[in-house]
Amino acid sequence: MLWVLWTTISVTGGLFALAAIYYGGNRSFLLIGRTTDGHHQIELACDACHTSVFGGPEILQKACVNCHGAALKLENDSHPLSKFTDPRNADRVQGLDARHCVTCHREHRPAITQAMGVTLPDDHCYHCHHDIAKDRPSHAGLKFTTCGSAGCHNFHDNRALYTDFLVKHADEPDQLPVQRIALIAYLTKKADAIKVPRALLAADADAPPAHADAMIAADWASDAHARAAVNCSGCHTTKAAPRDWIASPGIETCKSCHADQATSFTEGRHGMRLRQGLFATRDGLLGLFKARKLLPMSPKDARLPMKPEAADKTLTCNSCHPAHRYELVKAQVTACFGCHDDPHTKAYFASPHYQLFKKEIAGESPRGSGVSCATCHMPIVEHRDEYGEKTTFVTHNQNENLRPNEKMVRSVCGDCHGEQFTLDALADAALIAKNFKDLPAVHIDSIEWAKKRVKERSETRK
Repeated sequence: MLWVLWTTISVTGGLFALAAIYYGGNRSFLLIGRTTDGHHQIELACDACHTSVFGGPEILQKACVNCHGAALKLENDSHPLSKFTDPRNADRVQGLDARHCVTCHREHRPAITQAMGVTLPDDHCYHCHHDIAKDRPSHAGLKFTTCGSAGCHNFHDNRALYTDFLVKHADEPDQLPVQRIALIAYLTKKADAIKVPRALLAADADAPPAHADAMIAADWASDAHARAAVNCSGCHTTKAAPRDWIASPGIETCKSCHADQATSFTEGRHGMRLRQGLFATRDGLLGLFKARKLLPMSPKDARLPMKPEAADKTLTCNSCHPAHRYELVKAQVTACFGCHDDPHTKAYFASPHYQLFKKEIAGESPRGSGVSCATCHMPIVEHRDEYGEKTTFVTHNQNENLRPNEKMVRSVCGDCHGEQFTLDALADAALIAKNFKDLPAVHIDSIEWAKKRVKERSETRK
């Protein structure tokens, strides 16, 4: 009888402890293997992907689409789900069931995980394209391990590698005659067109006496918020509770005016923990009952080299945009260098891009002619919402055009450089590490292949 009682108490206590740790504590013991670089920031949010303990690939597929579906639509996905649910392509599904993301991307498989979380062999294109040489004689004899690595094809996003696009930009010089960030002028015109009340001064600050501070008021008065007539109460109170002072407004406050920027921030590596609602881990049984606090990313959690002194910083809006004085110049370069310590970042100050940025800041060159960290990794983008309305804003998802890096051709590099030069530079790992200080030492044949393709089509028609 005592044995049964002891067993019951032990099992119950063990289950209670597991529940406490799962819901309010450290879940790391549940990991069955190292997660990919793209997901490790949210690896403790198990239920972000495993939304149900029952079900197979279908459950995981919903989780994948929940996070990545919108991006694939924007990218004009080359291999959308509809291609593999079409009955005419049933034979292709037998070779590679691309109806499910986990066919190509399986988590917790570090031994076989390649770039972008791909866990298939390099020759996976063969399953569907083994007879490609019949349609494209120029591909005869090519190895299937080169499809995704020769600067020709990406499984999802090929917008910068389409034949027509490559041919259109085939004869561009390395440096385009007019080197400007394409959407800068549009945003400037849009901002100038907004009518605002009188700009506020330090004396107009409406912070309660208990929170009033002359230095803070001076910083605020020199900032864009004061020029746009956004007073202290605009961020430190809410319409629902105008008398309740919020000492440290969070991302939800920023989102009320900067929705696109805040949303894109939570889609990137810097803010993805906030999107998943990850809470600070707590050890012990009482962790289930204690108040939980959102756990933003910290540099110490990164897999890229970071500066030791920045290890315990937390990444929120104010990490890059210090409160009350939101200086964009610092946010574009200085904030990045406050944490990142990899070769590419450290080489920036010796790069031609930085020289251009210095000239722009000094007023020696027009706005948009300089190249900062944000120019490439947080570019101005155009998106259309579900109603077809076009929005233009600075994306705060620094991963949006990073993998595969050919995405940068359209969003950034193509504003200043020719297509061939851009593809060569993005394929040169050593050049990237030096932050493009020299000329590319790699040559990508995509444009030559595209020209051959056009010639083959012409001969076929004849």
